[in-house]
Amino acid sequence: MTVWETLPMSAQPLDLSRTWTEAEYLALGELDIRTELVDWKIQVSPSPSLPHQNISRYLANFLEPAARAAGLAVFEAVDTRIGPGTIVCPDVVIGKLRWGKGVNDAADVILVAEVTSPSNAAWDRRGKMRRYAAAKIPWYLLVEPEPPELLSVRLRLHRLAGARYVEHAVARAGHVLRSDEPFPIAIETDRLIRPLP
Repeated sequence: MTVWETLPMSAQPLDLSRTWTEAEYLALGELDIRTELVDWKIQVSPSPSLPHQNISRYLANFLEPAARAAGLAVFEAVDTRIGPGTIVCPDVVIGKLRWGKGVNDAADVILVAEVTSPSNAAWDRRGKMRRYAAAKIPWYLLVEPEPPELLSVRLRLHRLAGARYVEHAVARAGHVLRSDEPFPIAIETDRLIRPLP
């Protein structure tokens, strides 16, 4: 009898070298570390920084009124299945999401937003962008805090055109990102950064 047969999933060692089924991954439940399942392998990331979480929260706040008026739900950091064996946790997810559902399906998602961090910027700009496009998520908002102080941010809204994203609207630090799609958007970049007093 193996450890996998005797321990509940949440008490089992997290073997990052092995292949995981979606059922095994989901059976882990809530962990005290940040994980995603990518191509049947668990990836562990460091916890987001204070600036990252600050931006994510205010971004969701900005998007929520117009999204709700369009009949869409807004959530931060919820599991989303974007392909077989791939369950990721975007920073912000907007769509026809149901309360209490464990994992959202890409087909129910209208927009995902990712806030880049120094450790994951390339993954958000290329790897995740390609995967979200392959999953046919119509809109992708890339939020790029500007190093080194992370006291300003650039926003790049992409729309799906065929099999890839094309840039739809951009706002540099100090400007407003505006778009009528997928719902009315007006995000003041300066209001996404609110350092501690």
